[in-house]
Amino acid sequence: MNQKPSSAFIGASWVALMAGFAAYNIGLFNATMQLNEKGYYFTILIFGVFAAISVQKCVRDRLEGIPVTNIYYGIAWFCTILSLVLLTVGLWNATLALSEKGFYAMSFVLTIFASIAVQKNTRDSIGTEPKAPNDQNNL
Repeated sequence: MNQKPSSAFIGASWVALMAGFAAYNIGLFNATMQLNEKGYYFTILIFGVFAAISVQKCVRDRLEGIPVTNIYYGIAWFCTILSLVLLTVGLWNATLALSEKGFYAMSFVLTIFASIAVQKNTRDSIGTEPKAPNDQNNL
């Protein structure tokens, strides 16, 4: 059985998620790039958050004996890595100052990491053991 996370860790995870997400998007809002470039970077952030949460859930499900198909597990990892590659390629080719590139990279990584922590905390806070699909108590 997993230990429930402390309130301090839950709060810190949410603060980190909101700080990273807000900083990244405020940076995009204030950037002088074209709207299609802003859309590219925003989409990468949302894609990366979803993919990272999917990886965390797959890993956790497997640890708890909940079936996860290899194809979904592989796709989740592929998408997480792809979001990092797309961000890197985009920033590498962008006409931004190095400090701006670093800002986007760090706020992206903070958001991804914090989203994983928030998902883990949410799952740990439920505090229920997974039940077998044929368990009569699930009815």
